Amino acid sequence: MSFEQINSVQSWLPYNKILDYGILELKDSSYVKILKVYPINYNLKSEFEKKAILNSYKNFFKGFNKNIQILIQSKKEDLSNNIECLRKNNYYEEIKEKYINYINGLNNISKSANKNFFLIIKHTAEVESKENILKNLAQDYKEIKELLYRCGNIVSEITSEKELREILFSFLNSSII
Repeated sequence: MSFEQINSVQSWLPYNKILDYGILELKDSSYVKILKVYPINYNLKSEFEKKAILNSYKNFFKGFNKNIQILIQSKKEDLSNNIECLRKNNYYEEIKEKYINYINGLNNISKSANKNFFLIIKHTAEVESKENILKNLAQDYKEIKELLYRCGNIVSEITSEKELREILFSFLNSSII
């Protein structure tokens, strides 16, 4: 097999390069910004709070007319380290053992999972200049951050190339993570 016959990974990846501020330039001349969203625990909210949160989300989706994608990554968590840490501490023994049994149960039935939530904003270069796209992506980030904050979420901007590469790796290798 000759060198020309071997395709590199870069040939099938959808992006050309990572620009400043964590923006990806895609091969189709569009640009993408990835945001990490830290969700609220909806189940711990009162009925009144739940209705307010749902209304906030409804307003978010009604009012935000941009090209976005929501990505949720889920991976099973191993709680063995948590159990060992509990065993070493001097808590009330009866309560501690019940809690350890509860965590063991979650661990055994695979109900404990870690979830990561990402919003991906996309702008195409056909209609706008590169400078306008970068400004619009920055503006979209601010708008999304504010709208989701009203829903109770925290939104983090991915700006470092290292963190963006780790996220892209996790998108492509979800079975490993």
